[in-house]
This record gives sequence, C-alpha cells and structure tokens, in this order.
Amino acid sequence: LAIFFTRAGLVGTTLNGGEVGFEFPWRSRMNASVNAATPLVIGDQILLSASYGTGAVLLRVKPDNSLEKVWSGDDVLSNHYATCVHADGFLYGIDGRVDPGFPPARLRCLDLQTGKVRWSEDFGAATVTLAGKHLLLLKETGELVLSAASPAKFTVLAHAQILGGGVRAHPAWADGFLYARSRDKLVSVDLRKR
Repeated sequence: LAIFFTRAGLVGTTLNGGEVGFEFPWRSRMNASVNAATPLVIGDQILLSASYGTGAVLLRVKPDNSLEKVWSGDDVLSNHYATCVHADGFLYGIDGRVDPGFPPARLRCLDLQTGKVRWSEDFGAATVTLAGKHLLLLKETGELVLSAASPAKFTVLAHAQILGGGVRAHPAWADGFLYARSRDKLVSVDLRKR
C-alpha cells in the first residue's frame, strides 16, 4: 500500500492501480489547524498525532487492508509539528501546542501497544531524532540535548547551544553528523566521538 496523509486524514491506496484500500478521517476540531507531524509506520501499525485538540491514534492495517484502532486519546500525545520516534516498543515525542499562551510542551515516553505514558518531562518545543539508542532533541531555542532512549526515565547525557532561537525545522542525521538550521544559519555537528 501507498499511504497519503492530508489535512482531512489518512488514505491507503494500492501501488499498481491506485484503488483506495482504506480511509481514516483525522483532522483537528479547529479550522485554523494543520496535520504537521508525519505518520509513523511501525510494521503493520500506523501512528497519527496532531495538536489542536486532536491527540494520537494507533491503527493496525489488517490483511484485508481495513483499519483497526488499537488505542487513541487527546491526553496521551499531541504532536504540534515535530514527529515522534519509535525505539524498542516505545514512542518518544513532544506533547503539547508550542504557541504563546499555552502550557509548556512536554517530552514524553509512551508504550507503543497500550498508549500509556511511561514518563513526561516539561521540556518545551523541540524535534526528536533517534540516533542508535539515543535521542537527539533540538529545542526551538537552538539547544541540542542528548538523552538515552529509555522508558525508565529521562536523563540528559549532554547538551550544547548550536543555533540561535526560532528553530522548528527538523534536523537530518547521517553518518554521525547532525545537520540543523534556524531561520538564518545552517550547522553540521559531528557526534561520532560522543
């Protein structure tokens, strides 16, 4: 199947003929909203998450290409713009809207199969990148934070200010280098020896 995520929801089509295999409406209850976080495909499951009162849902694609809801909830994980990551049966992502006037966003760890929150830390706006068994968290302030991808607890292993503020673009990770940008600067951080 090919999967498409639009403002109205998720659509799965066959690769050769383009026939619709499934449709899943997924849209904020607010008109002034977007589906910014990318769906996460994990085996036969698809995780959707969005802010603006939408939350998260884990779907299973059944052999007949229909969808089965595994769990859902607005109070579990609400990705505003940053896609979460999956490691060893756990999700790591930023929960909460990161606009002025809203409570600080939280970094959360969830059990993939149950949707239960393992831990939650006030963290602020950030992107989350999985690098081996570590999380690279690039905060909107330009601070890079290194943490273990652990469901037990959140532990900061290292941090450095690599950019000025206003960072919302998701960085790229390749061959031990992190490439990140702000509105006016692009940096490459060598993390091979850390």
